[in-house]
Amino acid sequence: MLLLALDTATPAVTVALHDGERVLAESRQVDARRHGELLLPAVDRVLAEAGRKLDEVSAIVAGVGPGPYTGLRVGLVTAATFGAALDVPVHGLCTLDGLAHASGLTEPFVVATDARRKEVYWARYADARTRITEPAVDRPADIADQVAGVPAVGAGALLYDSVFTGVRRDAPEHQSAGALAELAAAKLAAGEELLPPQPLYLRRPDAQVPANYKVVTPK
Repeated sequence: MLLLALDTATPAVTVALHDGERVLAESRQVDARRHGELLLPAVDRVLAEAGRKLDEVSAIVAGVGPGPYTGLRVGLVTAATFGAALDVPVHGLCTLDGLAHASGLTEPFVVATDARRKEVYWARYADARTRITEPAVDRPADIADQVAGVPAVGAGALLYDSVFTGVRRDAPEHQSAGALAELAAAKLAAGEELLPPQPLYLRRPDAQVPANYKVVTPK
């Protein structure tokens, strides 16, 4: 198996290549405004570093979020395009699960990423492999009683450390496609079913048709 993993659901544009046993190469650049510019060069860079070609890829895994609409769709559209061009399966994994896996924690904890609008995307975990709640989007103050003192991982927890008082500053802040690939490879080897590569937005996109928009029809 040669698994290409990518995730653009957070400010990190990250790509990795996994051979079923280990990560062969990984790229990660943190830039919330340049997902479209950075992703394909990162794929090229990872393939070159591993000494492999794109047509050797046998499966693709993409982070499905939750994440902001614009960044998230870059990774998912790219994954779908590669899958169609190469005729290989495309799998999805929750982005928060990748961060949880990268933490390596064996105790209960939470993962939180920055959702903007003074909100966080977050979920609870029993350990680095086991999520026990569905991903949610909330204002930190609204979940303070649920997360205070609980070990917390991710940029959202760091940003609101007055609420996530158990934030682990030694844990990863941003997503890692290497961790996502490791988790996907382990799940596939165990015969577990992964998510479809569909975006997990949790809220409506910022851009919407104005409420009083007038439709003009030709006479």
